[in-house]
Amino acid sequence: MLIGELARRTAVSTRLLRYYEEQGLLYPQRDSLGYRSYADDAPERVGRIRAMLAAGLSTEDIRGLLPCEMDHGAWIQSCDKSVQIVESRYSDLDNKIAELERQRALLTVQRASIRDAMPADQ
Repeated sequence: MLIGELARRTAVSTRLLRYYEEQGLLYPQRDSLGYRSYADDAPERVGRIRAMLAAGLSTEDIRGLLPCEMDHGAWIQSCDKSVQIVESRYSDLDNKIAELERQRALLTVQRASIRDAMPADQ
């Protein structure tokens, strides 16, 4: 299938599909005229890429996971590389959540201080 058809079937722009190719996530063949031709499973692969991006994985992470990839339904198989990448992202997410909670606590104090300082008639 050509890039336009893949874009229609996945609701992903052709520009983004080209970006996925540049990042080593999609591997189209080229016909004699130089047009990209994607395999029948490309829509499923694009769907997996989108799901992994939505889960917070980077394109670099996804590229690292591709050797562990599973067919039909699952994101990836368990292999040393996949465990390492997913655990690292999970840890990063825990750290971000902790930082957001710290910021919220500080902002809560400031918010209370501002509210306490407001005149009663406002």
